[in-house]
Amino acid sequence: MNSKFSEHGILLLDKPLGLTSNAALSRAKRVLDIRKAGHTGALDPLATGLLPLCFGQATKVSAFLLDADKSYLAEITLGESTASGDAEGDVVERREVPQLTRADVEAVLEEFRGTIEQVPPMYSALKHKGRRLHELARAGIEVERKPRQVKIHRLDMLDFEPPRLVVRVRCSKGTYIRSLAMDIGARLGCGAHLGALRREASGPFVLADAVTLEALEDMNADQARRLLLAPDAALPHLPRVELDDAEATAIGHGKAVALKQPPEGVVRIYSRDRFLGLGQTDPRGVLRVRRLFSVPDGR
Repeated sequence: MNSKFSEHGILLLDKPLGLTSNAALSRAKRVLDIRKAGHTGALDPLATGLLPLCFGQATKVSAFLLDADKSYLAEITLGESTASGDAEGDVVERREVPQLTRADVEAVLEEFRGTIEQVPPMYSALKHKGRRLHELARAGIEVERKPRQVKIHRLDMLDFEPPRLVVRVRCSKGTYIRSLAMDIGARLGCGAHLGALRREASGPFVLADAVTLEALEDMNADQARRLLLAPDAALPHLPRVELDDAEATAIGHGKAVALKQPPEGVVRIYSRDRFLGLGQTDPRGVLRVRRLFSVPDGR
């Protein structure tokens, strides 16, 4: 079908429980009637919450959202370790939860704030010799995983009623909350698994602005496309450079443009308030295009 609304933009979806991110994306694509699309960091079926979906030319900014910090509300179940590290896996060990005070738990949480080393879980999409780890795990095969550095910007205890511990986490890309849950359980001496997870923020986007899949599927394509955010909404952290008509034409043809005292590094390029794409400036003030966006003027 033809729509009068653009097919280039970012949809903030509140992914429901029990659905893979790819399945949620497929259903959203059908509603918006847009073929070119991708998500920006998968949520497990167990997890709910913010899943930014990029459509059309906005797929060019998906890498920035993949690399962005994320925030989660996590429920950790103490005293039970599962094969997968979350509530979907079979319980492999039960241990009594010690008599812990909130101060005891807070002292352990403090160990996980800042830059830490984390071993990725076997139930993950990482690959080992061409096969995804979760495929190996389901076949009963465990392989050695090298620890990786991640950063936990915030780790706040919201509720503690054993065996239930609720925390809010803001973390860097590559952080596995199920690994964090298991590691916290290990330090508390009783083991743990991730009972529930909800993503509350991704980069500049927050869950409060997301649409549920149920509400989305009640819309027609035009109504759904009205929800799309412009591609540059994902890039507020990048400096902005405004070009005149001649400079914009040159950039559009792939030519370098000399500017007076532009910010150095990766920048957003605009002309007449229209987003043109991403560029790179060097110490001499020369701007070169990195990626152009063929977004219609109407955006």
